[in-house]
Amino acid sequence: MFNNYPDIITVEQLTKMLNIGKSSAYSLLQTNKIRHVKVGRKYIIPKKEVIEFLNEMCYNMKESIVG
Repeated sequence: MFNNYPDIITVEQLTKMLNIGKSSAYSLLQTNKIRHVKVGRKYIIPKKEVIEFLNEMCYNMKESIVG
């Protein structure tokens, strides 16, 4: 999944990966829904955290449908 992206991604890459706008991407980061490190004004986002976020979202959707 996301083989064309580096292991550490930018906010711009995050928007492309999730097909969302910049404000939505920043919201996900600011609410810590996607784990990251902030250095100054720059966000350092591990690609594996994006994948984990998606897996968790899919699991939660499945649980809400079944449960």
